[in-house]
Amino acid sequence: MKPIKLSRHARDRMAARGATEAEVTDAVRSGEGVTAKRGRRGYRKDFPCDDPGLEGTYSTKQVLVIVAEEATALTVRTVFVFYF
Repeated sequence: MKPIKLSRHARDRMAARGATEAEVTDAVRSGEGVTAKRGRRGYRKDFPCDDPGLEGTYSTKQVLVIVAEEATALTVRTVFVFYF
């Protein structure tokens, strides 16, 4: 499988939204594939939510990763995080 590269924008969004690099990589490698805009592919995966800094009580964190497939790598363009 192709290596995963993170764009600067994706790294910024990960930090702002509470996703780790391990979660992003896991979502791409073993998450559910979904169609995304501009010929890109999305991958989403649920993880246990254990962040005490969040307001409210959430048990699940869903990480949605938008990827552009290039000739030599999968480049993560952005990352979304949803809490349930």
